[in-house]
Amino acid sequence: MTMSATLPDWQRAHGGPLRQALVRNQPDDFQVTEKLDFELTGDGEHDYLWLEKTNANTSWVARGLARKAGVAARDVSFAGMKDRIALTRQWFSVRRPSAAGTDWATLDLPGVRVLATARNQRKLRRGAHSGNHFRIALRGVTAIDEKLGELLQRIRDSGVPNYFGEQRFGRDAGNIAMARAFFSGSRLKREDRSIALSAARSLIFNRILECRVTNGTWNVIQPGELVNLDGSGSVFPVEQPDEAIRRRCGELDIHPGAALWGQGEPGSRGAIASLEKSVIAEFPDLATGLERHTKQARRATRLAVRDFTWSLQGDVLWLEFFLTRGGFATAVLREIAEYGKNGVGPT
Repeated sequence: MTMSATLPDWQRAHGGPLRQALVRNQPDDFQVTEKLDFELTGDGEHDYLWLEKTNANTSWVARGLARKAGVAARDVSFAGMKDRIALTRQWFSVRRPSAAGTDWATLDLPGVRVLATARNQRKLRRGAHSGNHFRIALRGVTAIDEKLGELLQRIRDSGVPNYFGEQRFGRDAGNIAMARAFFSGSRLKREDRSIALSAARSLIFNRILECRVTNGTWNVIQPGELVNLDGSGSVFPVEQPDEAIRRRCGELDIHPGAALWGQGEPGSRGAIASLEKSVIAEFPDLATGLERHTKQARRATRLAVRDFTWSLQGDVLWLEFFLTRGGFATAVLREIAEYGKNGVGPT
């Protein structure tokens, strides 16, 4: 996969891509459907909108909803950012205590369609979804031979390294440059500050993860590990893995974890702590800046690829799978194919 010259091509776990393919040749080649992890109450002061958007940025849609309802931007929320160059379905909430004055059927935003509306007692908060279902076309794949079939099965059974996707870093890694400028004293809007901090944390995390892919521990719980429970932010320490821990890890119920850098100690011990500290030393400016502006957290080093199916239709390999929130579909695709949009590189 060709990436920006300022971003590494992080180590893959399953032997490298076996095909070249095109993705996002058209919007419905990349479909994302959000899954909430709670039921709507049917009443309350928030409108919930189930929207389908095509080639539309999530934040741009949120601003359009605020204008339509005549409310402040802070009164519109969503569970997670979704890909722009895609066909996506996701929930938005709009605070409207009176439930009057806005006819959502007349919403006029290019590429946006209202599929359903409901009321709920609480606003939609970031991370309030369980994950996303993906349906993705890899164009230019003419056959599923034995090696490709084995690779797909291995991904289904074993997962993939939980890398942050290249979109986290912006065009030409511009979000990393923005983070460095912010840490050097430049002022940023609140939204840009969040983007910059996330990009800096993600770069360090990906490098830690790459080291664990290289040494073969990305999917094996080590002594002194802080273990992540699948699909949640819950972590717990494991001083010495026992049979039960190894079994749960093999079942993809728990995963090794790595630092999302910030203020505080990472909590890992032994060889894992030493590895993380050695990576932090590679990024002294980013690490110091993160320690001033955000707190330490953990992220699983492995991403389970749930309900993974594939089918070949002509020269198009269709992949369908579910990823828990925070997982990037590109982490799956990069293990399978060198891909680009219309043959000119990734999006």
